[in-house]
Amino acid sequence: MSTVNGAGGRDTWVLGIETSCDETAAAVVDAGRDVRSSVVSSQVDLHARFGGVVPELASRAHVDLLTPVVAEALVTAGADGPDIAAVAATIGPGLVGALLVGVSYGKALALVWDVPFVGVNHLEGHLYACFLDEPNLELPAVVLLVSGGHTMLILMEEQGRYQMLGETIDDAAGEAFDKVARFLGLGYPGGPAIDRLAMDGDPEAVRFPRGLLDEAYDFSFSGLKTSVITHVRKNPDLAVEDIAASFQEAVVDVLVTKARRAAQATGAKAICLAGGVAANSALRERTLDACIADGLQAYVPSRAMCTDNAAMIAAAGWWRLQHDGPSALDMGADPQLRLPVM
Repeated sequence: MSTVNGAGGRDTWVLGIETSCDETAAAVVDAGRDVRSSVVSSQVDLHARFGGVVPELASRAHVDLLTPVVAEALVTAGADGPDIAAVAATIGPGLVGALLVGVSYGKALALVWDVPFVGVNHLEGHLYACFLDEPNLELPAVVLLVSGGHTMLILMEEQGRYQMLGETIDDAAGEAFDKVARFLGLGYPGGPAIDRLAMDGDPEAVRFPRGLLDEAYDFSFSGLKTSVITHVRKNPDLAVEDIAASFQEAVVDVLVTKARRAAQATGAKAICLAGGVAANSALRERTLDACIADGLQAYVPSRAMCTDNAAMIAAAGWWRLQHDGPSALDMGADPQLRLPVM
């Protein structure tokens, strides 16, 4: 069996596998920090005609795509099976069928190569994506994790030690983006489409509601989504660019306001963005401005590290391997897996 030693050689290379939803991804990361390769095969075109991810289609696509994606990640890294010290795969949360493809594949590789297998929490992976772009990230930090399925404020006190400060009580921010975009006829995925349109719109054209803005750290975007739909039906002549900009402004206002409040209350040194919605232009700009105003460090990952990828899974897997050891090979997928918090 390969041993896991300090950074600097191939005995610290981890192959990460990510198949939690509609991205088939593999990556090789050295000692949880140095990305040797990161390959992502998107299924956006496959699901676009349906206006969202179809679980069965996603699972079948992972079966077809995972072998070539892993092969490309290994070749790009200049690695072969014997060079890999461990295999890390996402075990949840996500679509159960999609997760099982990656977990089964990862276990099989670990057995063939006689190396440890590490099951990784997808949400924890997003936290470790921050370290791939900012290895010297100062802790404690408030992490705003925003995606299609999750909107969370997390206090990362140290690696592996988290406090859940708040989360959505209904629609996640990314889900609201997709639903509003679908109503406006912008297609799927909705987030990038609204981001592009909003650049040509007036964010003050409509004052949409800010759900739970003054109430602790939990989020609610269902009412905002309904308000947008109702307003457009009553005012069909409004420019779609203005609607997109006003809706986006309401979402970003809530996210940044609560993140700033959390950082001040907890004494955090930084605010870090994570998750697919962290690629949104307005959210990135407002977060940077807020951190400058509050004297905080801002960690805004590259857009490649915001969306689902396997580099973050390999990084989190490396840390978990060091602190918890290998995962049992009878570990299954858990579509409802929660972030381990205090």
